[in-house]
Amino acid sequence: MTEAEFEDLLQRYLDGTSQPGERELIEQWSNQLGEPENFVLPPTEREQVRAAMWRQIEHLTQGRSGNGPTDHTLTGKELHHSTSFWRMPVVRWLAAALLILGVALAVVLPQTWKSTLAPSTMAVEWTQHHNKGKKTELLTLSDGSRVTLFPGSSLHYRPGLIGSRREVRLQGEAFFQVAKNPDRPFLVYTDQLVTTVLGTSFRVKAYAGRKNEVAVQEGRVSVQLRRGADLSATPVQPATEGVILLPNQQVMYSALTPRPLRKQLVQNPVVLVPQTFTFDKQPVSKVLQALEKAYGVELVYDEAKVANCTITITFYQESESLYDRLDVLSKALGASYSLADNARILFHSDGCTP
Repeated sequence: MTEAEFEDLLQRYLDGTSQPGERELIEQWSNQLGEPENFVLPPTEREQVRAAMWRQIEHLTQGRSGNGPTDHTLTGKELHHSTSFWRMPVVRWLAAALLILGVALAVVLPQTWKSTLAPSTMAVEWTQHHNKGKKTELLTLSDGSRVTLFPGSSLHYRPGLIGSRREVRLQGEAFFQVAKNPDRPFLVYTDQLVTTVLGTSFRVKAYAGRKNEVAVQEGRVSVQLRRGADLSATPVQPATEGVILLPNQQVMYSALTPRPLRKQLVQNPVVLVPQTFTFDKQPVSKVLQALEKAYGVELVYDEAKVANCTITITFYQESESLYDRLDVLSKALGASYSLADNARILFHSDGCTP
């Protein structure tokens, strides 16, 4: 059973459209939620998961009893000592929903599922690789993809990356160099995002309690919120609610401050197409166009205002960043610039005297 099939099974249960036998299967599993043997999270992270689950349960149940929202939120410690918490039917029901939201993905299926499911839908055990060292580790997957796994990070994947999609789960940070295969997209799941590629290089950060980040080095990737993600989407046929990232672009998302996904420039854009940065009495627009091409960025400016502006300037140091060069250009022209959504840079100039 793939992750997508498992989430579909839970969604049908919540929608009341379960097929024969599915409802009993979900309820059998939900009755065992909270038992220690069903958790793979270390104790230090369990409290965070329980607290996050309780916040979501409060959100989902507000107004259903007619009493309005409560003023008291249980802490992780209080939840830990509440022996009746995991026994409440509404909690077990909502815990299943929380899996769809990606909050409690560390809960594993009980062994009893294996005897209940038909052979064609039996869950395939996932392999976990955890980097316990102080240096990065390089993993080579069965399809030839390479993953640089950072210290303290874990990667989960099925042996042979079986299935119509090559799927992995990440906790922590990793740099992916994905082997190209247009027929089998490569998906990286974090607790909040789904990143889909056909073959390219990108970095993903997904540490517990922090923002999820995806940054692209080359090629293009599709990023969606994990909840409600269209798993059939690709960078060629992207999802409506997702974003497409190109080199030097990134997306950041936090469930604590949810907002639509917006791509932005990475902190230090690198040169993608080498350019000659020596200009002798050249139009400023030509300098801006050279920067756009070199870094793959979109510089937005008023062409009419800079039409009469020329400049003699040379950018020497290879260590100079894009922003260093924009600082020098802005100072020479009495101009300024600012970062904008959609990975754009706005260049502000009042023009030049002819």
